[in-house]
Amino acid sequence: MLEIIFLGTGAGVPAKERNVTSVALQLLEERGATWLFDCGEATQHQILYTSIRPRRIEKIFITHLHGDHIFGLPGLLGSRSFQGGESLLTVYGPIGIKAFIETTLSVSTTHLRYPLEIIEIEEGVVFEDDQFTVMAMKLDHGIQSFGYRVIEKDLPGKLLVEKLKGIGIQPGPIYQQLKAGEVVTLEDGRVVNGNDFLGEKRTGRVIAIVGDTRICDNCYKVATDATILIHEATFCAGDEKFAYDYFHSTTKQAAKVAHTANVKTLLLTHISSRYQGNDVELLLKEAKEIFEHTYIASDLLCFKVPQEME
Repeated sequence: MLEIIFLGTGAGVPAKERNVTSVALQLLEERGATWLFDCGEATQHQILYTSIRPRRIEKIFITHLHGDHIFGLPGLLGSRSFQGGESLLTVYGPIGIKAFIETTLSVSTTHLRYPLEIIEIEEGVVFEDDQFTVMAMKLDHGIQSFGYRVIEKDLPGKLLVEKLKGIGIQPGPIYQQLKAGEVVTLEDGRVVNGNDFLGEKRTGRVIAIVGDTRICDNCYKVATDATILIHEATFCAGDEKFAYDYFHSTTKQAAKVAHTANVKTLLLTHISSRYQGNDVELLLKEAKEIFEHTYIASDLLCFKVPQEME
């Protein structure tokens, strides 16, 4: 089961209730790995309170180069060496991320014990394998900023166990072969095609991450038909001009994106420190007036995303 863990949900600077931005996708069942999106200051401290293991972090996607989204990166990269990390780690981000990482590691004489790949991205597909496609789309934030769309490829149907038992094939290693769609010859000479014993394919999930931005056309494109939309909501409704001037979004603007883009669930993050305590309930109420399936993320919130959301 894919899990989303919020390591920091604040905006600009750390606050008592919210650290600066970082979101983890736990893909342990899918690929035995963790992906991070942004890595604000003290991200590695937040990780200590979770089940995340730094050595399993496989990819880090950076939305933009403002400090509250990248200042935790050098420390995390260094610590991963001391915590058993040996596998390749790939960092994706706007132009400048390579210079930032290489300079900080060089000046601090930090030597990594694992291979590090840094990819400076443009719009389009930035990663693809047989499980996932990750697309980047430019947002509107004053400096180059990207939204990410993580698309899980369609999954094979479930193995029809009762149908197999009905023709005398009992559980065993053969089930794995049939689940993979292989053609298997049984001991009695019968030939069985695994595809005949699979249910309907399951549609893959889509996780959309819209970082710091004014509302723009690409907010909607990133979010289209997403299972989960993680969207910044730095300001409350009524502060649209203020949000626009500072290249950010409000609660109701994010909710409108979710509603228009046919999203299943909206998770709001990047909340300004001006909103404390009961203010958060008011922010949630504003968004829910437009899009009912809205939640406001808090630090260390773990949101589970089953393969088939209701």
